[in-house]
Amino acid sequence: MRKNKKTTFAKSKTAKRFAKNNKNKKRHSSPPSYESFKKGYDDTVRIEGKFSGTERGFGFVTADESFNLSTDIFIPARFCGGAFTGDRVAILVRKRELKNTGDKFHAEGEVIEILERGCKGFCGTLILDTRLLGRSFSPYRVVPDDPKLGLEAEIDDIKDIDIGNKVEVKLLDYGKGPRPPKGEIVRDLGKTFSLGANYESVLYEHGIRTEFPLEAVRCAEEAAKEPISESGRLDLRDKIIFTIDGADAKDLDDAISLDVTKSGYVLGVHIADVSHYVRYGTPTDKEAFARGTSVYFTDKVVPMLPKCLSNGACSLNADTDKYALSAIIEMSKQGEIIGCEVKNTIIRSKVRGVYSEVNDLFLNKSKSKFYRKYKAVYKTLTAMYPLYEILANRAKSRGVLELESAEARFVLDEDGRPVDIVKRERGDAEKMIEQFMLTANEAVARYMCARSLPSVFRVHEAPSEEKLEAYKSYVHNAGLSTVSLRAKKLTTAAFEPIIKEAAEKGMENVISRLTLRAQMKAKYSETRDDHFGLGLSYYCHFTSPIRRYPDLTVHRILKYAMLNGEEAAIKRYTKFAAESAAASSDNELKAMTAERDIEDLYKVIFMEKEVGKEFDAVISSVTSFGLFCELENTCEGFIPIEVLGNGFKFREETLTLGRGDEQYKLGQPLRIKITDANVLRRRIYMEPVKA
Repeated sequence: MRKNKKTTFAKSKTAKRFAKNNKNKKRHSSPPSYESFKKGYDDTVRIEGKFSGTERGFGFVTADESFNLSTDIFIPARFCGGAFTGDRVAILVRKRELKNTGDKFHAEGEVIEILERGCKGFCGTLILDTRLLGRSFSPYRVVPDDPKLGLEAEIDDIKDIDIGNKVEVKLLDYGKGPRPPKGEIVRDLGKTFSLGANYESVLYEHGIRTEFPLEAVRCAEEAAKEPISESGRLDLRDKIIFTIDGADAKDLDDAISLDVTKSGYVLGVHIADVSHYVRYGTPTDKEAFARGTSVYFTDKVVPMLPKCLSNGACSLNADTDKYALSAIIEMSKQGEIIGCEVKNTIIRSKVRGVYSEVNDLFLNKSKSKFYRKYKAVYKTLTAMYPLYEILANRAKSRGVLELESAEARFVLDEDGRPVDIVKRERGDAEKMIEQFMLTANEAVARYMCARSLPSVFRVHEAPSEEKLEAYKSYVHNAGLSTVSLRAKKLTTAAFEPIIKEAAEKGMENVISRLTLRAQMKAKYSETRDDHFGLGLSYYCHFTSPIRRYPDLTVHRILKYAMLNGEEAAIKRYTKFAAESAAASSDNELKAMTAERDIEDLYKVIFMEKEVGKEFDAVISSVTSFGLFCELENTCEGFIPIEVLGNGFKFREETLTLGRGDEQYKLGQPLRIKITDANVLRRRIYMEPVKA
């Protein structure tokens, strides 16, 4: 009997018609827009973008920005064409389907060409596949930690590494047909389930650079040896200037001063002059550009700059002469910015302030046990507190919402393993420094714009129409008023009445969480635009050049303009500002994701001992594939929909999973049992406890 032969899309009539029509044409020179798709563009459209795989074999392609598509394109498993997560691919759109409302675009396609491989290597577990023993090829394989990667590598030489260890693999080829990709083991990371091995795996997965090139270190060390000179700088060493940071901070890049005047205040924000030590185009600068930011983990820091600079020459250590770039900000009694000057300075911090100690000082004043340490700066500190309150009230009047999710702080044992998780608290000292830094960032952005200088701005868009509609739908279905969201120009103040009404009905935590998720992500841009979350029209990052490259870029432009004039700075740095903004946004996202994954890893390791135990939880997210639930200690776990039982349907407009009268909804308290703490997946699994 003749078997039915499957016809792949590449051999289908539609594909052949596409090939015929495009035989003598170059790639689509005018890519279709989202709207043209909705109106019925030609079915055979070639689109290029980045491929992302899934554990279940199918994938999605995020189209390049030039195609102006606001949604990803679904790729069925049989049409993935050998693509792996991270690859740039060309796809042929083969099907479009518009939902009843016509507001959601769904496309399906097939990978027809792999333009560029994104995966050069990965971390995973070395295994021996006994089914392959005695064959003509190696039975050793490395299974990646990330199941969405969609590949495993054949290894010829395991280099005396134990089976079951986690290793780093460099891909030698990508396989062909049934033959898997071939790889070479670069590094043995240790036992697969160990903390250290998984730590290294996360760093590698996100491309976090942990080793500085030798030339970058040498360049930094030479710069750090340069003796301090007051030449060409405003000498502020006799002024009451000091730092306030966390107790364990080593890279102290901001110091403060304050003068109370008849008309208001003069706030001094004195920032480490990193650009003096990290010159444009040097090996140290190139490495800093590639890193973009320092990455902060539970008990480790991967710095943007070598330690001789970040913890040494640039750090504003107490009782030491240091170079600074100072923003001298004139303010009214109402906290308005009247003017700003930026100066090359030399400073000498009077005390190394610590948040917890200053909080105690604010609470107990001269009776504080830390009073003696802060005696020399106490008068200035007491004058700073009223200004902090003024600035905090101004922020509140702009509608700035404090929608911070609970931040976890891990308590570690001698081996670096988590033994407790506590919520991180923020006192007035932390909030005061935050307000002063926000003021400096705004003042410097205004200063640069007034002089038409190029800059790297921090911008934050208002919620997209899609996010806002989803938010309004849920809020309305929850029985809350959405009248405040109908304003012609939306501000964060529009969310305040909703949060207030939610609090009155006992729904504050749920609505606060949803409000946070409805916001867009802030990014860097060479073009000034509003910062929606802060309610500001001018904003840049100026205050942390030791740990953020965009701040270093802003410093570099300011200093060059002071020395060579504004026109020269515009000519030299306009293009670079755009390059810095783009790279800094990418690196920030990479660092944030790595920090989150490390935190998830620590939480999973901490909860390993709790498997089988019951806890009270709150449903923190409802999806079509299951529930996420958060414990009081901030650990979040997942309940797959299969665990709930058959017949559950997801309702997006109400964010519920339901089956008849049985409903699971966002914010609902739930008694759960921990069923697994999977270190490799960095995920805690749960199941509901039946009453």
